[in-house]
Amino acid sequence: MAENRASAKEETYPEGVPCWVDAELPDVEAGKRFYGELFGWEFEEAHGSSVWALLDGDRVASLAPKSDGRMPTVWTVSFATADVRALGRRITEAGGQLVMAPFPVGDLGTAALAADPEGAVFALWQPGTHSGFGRRREPNTFVWAELYTRDTDAANTFYGDLFHEALFGAGTEPDFGRADVTEVFPAEMPPHFLVHFRAAALDDALDAVRRLGGRVQKPPFSASYGRVAVVTDNQGASFALLER
Repeated sequence: MAENRASAKEETYPEGVPCWVDAELPDVEAGKRFYGELFGWEFEEAHGSSVWALLDGDRVASLAPKSDGRMPTVWTVSFATADVRALGRRITEAGGQLVMAPFPVGDLGTAALAADPEGAVFALWQPGTHSGFGRRREPNTFVWAELYTRDTDAANTFYGDLFHEALFGAGTEPDFGRADVTEVFPAEMPPHFLVHFRAAALDDALDAVRRLGGRVQKPPFSASYGRVAVVTDNQGASFALLER
């Protein structure tokens, strides 16, 4: 079955490294058209009613239908772990919460949904047959996750304690940063993770977003990790495009 065919390039991800991104959308078919045109992704059946997004045959993301229409239309980043239940306990002990307790996703792995003490939501992934990205950091793939928070010192403490080796270990190349929410968004914006996809040519990608029915939420600005713009797709899911 398609869900058991892992990308040949899938890596083994240390704990605390972003290993996957997925979008929950009202209309997966519309999402396939939008992201297929924008990033050149192709799609195949994954687990249940979700689909893999493929770039040159390698898994780079997944799209799934929203299970509850009241839930937000979002991109969610997953952090790797060898023991999702133990990490979930550490999250709650550190002042975060488990939004969704660990649950199996077929033989692909075990997932959970968590929130940090300020309410920013992220996922956990304990791999089974699916370890994570088949490609990353390349054009049209995941390249960065930025946490926009109101207290960067508290965020550094919380995530530093959880994922110290991934963030600060020797030889690591983090794909995850922290910034004050007001650097990019209005003060009333709640803390959240923003998934970044790499763009070979940012201005061309923004033109494509507009043409496909999305919108530019924040025009290009310079960050420490590259030139960034924040956009929404044609169903309202926000993400960033990064040129570096």
